[in-house]
Amino acid sequence: MTLTRPSAIRPVWLRLAAGLALTPLLRLAVLRHAVPPETPRRSGCVACAAPIGLDQPVPALTPLARCPRCRARVGPPPGSVEVAVLAALALLVTLDAPPFVLLATGWWLGWAVPLALVDAAVHRLPDRLTGPAAAGTWLLLGVAALTGPGPGPWLRATVCGLALAAGFAATTLLLGRRGFGLGDAKLALGTGALLGWYGWPALVLGLMLTFLLSALVSGILLAARRVRWTSHLPFGPFLILGTALTLALLG
Repeated sequence: MTLTRPSAIRPVWLRLAAGLALTPLLRLAVLRHAVPPETPRRSGCVACAAPIGLDQPVPALTPLARCPRCRARVGPPPGSVEVAVLAALALLVTLDAPPFVLLATGWWLGWAVPLALVDAAVHRLPDRLTGPAAAGTWLLLGVAALTGPGPGPWLRATVCGLALAAGFAATTLLLGRRGFGLGDAKLALGTGALLGWYGWPALVLGLMLTFLLSALVSGILLAARRVRWTSHLPFGPFLILGTALTLALLG
């Protein structure tokens, strides 16, 4: 029988603890940004207006997602952020990649969690979340290129990110509301770069899985009569999940 050395286990538990420690911050990001377009960011409970934040004595950013004053639900559904973070950490553990590529992936996943939940709640992808997600991913991949294989993969990642974002933005200009939103295009910058680091086939696979998941969920909801043919489902969660599945297959 082969015993696993404690030194091999310790980094996994450290990453797990660090990831879970971020969940209150991610919950706060969803709470503040899950508002309709052109609406100020939320800073308190909708029911009683009690202030909610990391600086509050009882921040209401626990997995129970309840306001400490009125017990109304606040932010994303109970446990949703924690489950998403655990899934992201599981993905990072399985990836066999250089340190800075793992950092870039972890950075992207850290922003992807609130982005998916905000888009699912209010059908928008705020610039305050998509911008740092794309910029940080691109910069960390650049550092990975400098410390590893050279500029080739980073240049390809840059081209993939710009190409995917431009393609999504073009549908907005040509099709209006029937196309992708500009938020989807901005999300695609970081997504395309991350997949492009692994090559053009990875980008194609990610898009195939994204559209397959979108079609599957849409068909199920239509069959259950939960949506109509004219309904518009948020695309961000499918793009994020399709990218994550592609990274898991590549890992």
